[in-house]
Amino acid sequence: QVQLVESGGGLVQAGGSRRLSCAASGSIVSIEYMGWYRQAPGKQRDMVARIASSGITEYADPVKGRFTVSGDNDKKTLYMQMNDLEPEDTAVYYCNARILTGGVIGGRWNDYWGQGTQVTVSS
Repeated sequence: QVQLVESGGGLVQAGGSRRLSCAASGSIVSIEYMGWYRQAPGKQRDMVARIASSGITEYADPVKGRFTVSGDNDKKTLYMQMNDLEPEDTAVYYCNARILTGGVIGGRWNDYWGQGTQVTVSS
């Protein structure tokens, strides 16, 4: 019913930039927030950045000043501009969103995840 589809991953050299996108589709009534998580091999999945419907943003310390998250409410699309990439940023990046489906009254809020997109930063 709800799908999150990421794009923009790939191979980039250290110091380079990359822009990730995440498009939400389906029976969406409202979105409370959308965000990016990442998971490197052998590590847990951690929050990278997220943006609330109010526009308030939140960033993990390792990416502050380098990554910028933004959203297009009309397109239900999330973006993340990643600059000055480091090898430590190598991971699978997942889109996450808290979405209301089923109607304003009686609907349900659920967390949804995309399938992930690989970002590899070479040194």
